Amino acid sequence: MRHAPRCAAAAVTLAALAALATACGHDDAATPSSTPSGYADMKQKVAAAEPAAAAADRDATSDADR
Repeated sequence: MRHAPRCAAAAVTLAALAALATACGHDDAATPSSTPSGYADMKQKVAAAEPAAAAADRDATSDADR
């Protein structure tokens, strides 16, 4: 059961990133050419976190430790 905390942490991280991306991406007053303040920084952080979350998920589902 060592993988359960890592898998849960990865799931929480992905859920938080998805919530951040959807919450920051919807602005009824925005035009297609305008982006919210800090959007590029958020996009970089999401891109950096995705490989780590994928690696944690692979590790959690791996049979190597079993």
